[in-house]
Amino acid sequence: MTFLLFFTSRLRFRASHIPIVWFHDHAFRGPYPKPISENHHDAWIIKVVCALCVHSSSLDSCFYYFSKVLNPSIAYEVIKRLNNPKLALKLFEYSRVELKLHHSVKTYNFLVKSLCQVGLHDSAKLVFDCMRRDGHFPDSFILGFFVSSCAQVGKFSISKELLSQTQGSGRSVNPFLCNKLLDHLVKSNRVDEAVCLFRELLKSCFYPDTCTFNILIRGLCRLGEVDKGFEFFNDMGNFGCCPDVVTYNTLINGLCKASEVDRGHGLLKEIQLKHNFSPDVVTYTSVISGYCKLGRMEEASNLFDEMVFSGIKANLITYNTLIDGFGKAGDMGSAVAIYEKMLLQGYLPDVVTFSSLIDGYCRSGQVDQGLKLWHEMGTQNLSPNEYTYAILINAFCKENRLNEAREFLRQLEWRNIITQPFMYNPVVDGFCKAGNVDEANLIVTKMEEKQCNPDKLTFTILIIGHCMKGRMNEAISIFHKMLTTGCIPDTLTVNSLISRLLKAGMPNEANQIVLTVLEKNIGLDLSSSAKTLGQMGIPVAI
Repeated sequence: MTFLLFFTSRLRFRASHIPIVWFHDHAFRGPYPKPISENHHDAWIIKVVCALCVHSSSLDSCFYYFSKVLNPSIAYEVIKRLNNPKLALKLFEYSRVELKLHHSVKTYNFLVKSLCQVGLHDSAKLVFDCMRRDGHFPDSFILGFFVSSCAQVGKFSISKELLSQTQGSGRSVNPFLCNKLLDHLVKSNRVDEAVCLFRELLKSCFYPDTCTFNILIRGLCRLGEVDKGFEFFNDMGNFGCCPDVVTYNTLINGLCKASEVDRGHGLLKEIQLKHNFSPDVVTYTSVISGYCKLGRMEEASNLFDEMVFSGIKANLITYNTLIDGFGKAGDMGSAVAIYEKMLLQGYLPDVVTFSSLIDGYCRSGQVDQGLKLWHEMGTQNLSPNEYTYAILINAFCKENRLNEAREFLRQLEWRNIITQPFMYNPVVDGFCKAGNVDEANLIVTKMEEKQCNPDKLTFTILIIGHCMKGRMNEAISIFHKMLTTGCIPDTLTVNSLISRLLKAGMPNEANQIVLTVLEKNIGLDLSSSAKTLGQMGIPVAI
């Protein structure tokens, strides 16, 4: 450290006494003089200051040196080259407070950005506040970056404050900034908050654009509040905004998901009358999907033909939607026909395609045909997902092919698939009904080892299964385990257990179950069970 201080303290003196250095230039076949520039001199100072910052245990020990050489330009280069936002922040604070250095806008912008990139958004806000106090106002780029970065990590309060400061400065609020924040709020399922922010922004110099309305409509439609989405849709003209194909697609998708497919189809026809844009594959696929979910396959098929006839090329999602719809309707002939048409158009099937076909075959009782497609997936290097497994497992259980279903569950032990209770419940139920509750217990143990917690249905199946085998004490233990894990039983589960305990001649245990439920304040209707216990001379206060 002493050597560095001595060396650098002499740097300016020595540089001023060596104005010329001789270089040999082969292109001109001779030496010529070239002066050392000020940038070259500053580069040495920057390197030394960086070294001092990195190796010094305290910035105070470098006070004398910093006060002699640090200026806004050098400070920016040092902060930039440190490649350590925390250390750069320390130098910034030290030089601003102790040296009274007025940093440049470049320094502020760089610090805000680098601190955000390492997740130090609160520190970035402190720098931003210093920036404003020093009379600098950020440009739209850094402000947009900061607003978006804070929103991405859920620090919406900072983002809102930034916009509020922009409003307070008398500047018009950039729609791009607002749209960024509104979009993040919607994606975080804070739609009501987004709507409130929008209304607050309207009180200032904010002029929404079509994108603003599209974001809010999308959020409302995802919540199923399509009619509120239409309120914004109808209000667009008051702000000089015109709906585009994205606006219509969002509303159509919302309507179809709410099973209002006819209204969605009506909007599609409305687009067809427009002259500035036309419906696209997303528009048609949304309505086709709506018809498929309602089982109205003829209308879905007709709309598909209309789309193709109009020159719009179907995509993989369109084909998968129709295949799934026909499969669920039990029309595997049409499902396969769509599949073959998809192949002719050059689309390769994905896991959704195969899962839909397998599900269709299993629903129509052709489980082996579905299993054949399962093996075909392997030949095409396609990995099944949790739904593919669940489809075949459920189908095997319905046909009482429990060992095959159990084998599929074993495959999950070494596959990288996040398991869900609905994948295990049919097998647990199958073994319980077959009287093999030990195997059912073992499956639940394996299920828990996969970090898959049993749900209400799993516990109910086990409780009833153990009761059917006369293992009443184990059924009671499972019930208490259910409560311990925070899984709330329903009326069916509790009444079934109480009923079977009474049939087994265990009224006191049945009464204890009722009292436990009442103590937990679960809010179930146990009046019938209480009445039965009362008739047996065991009064229960409900």
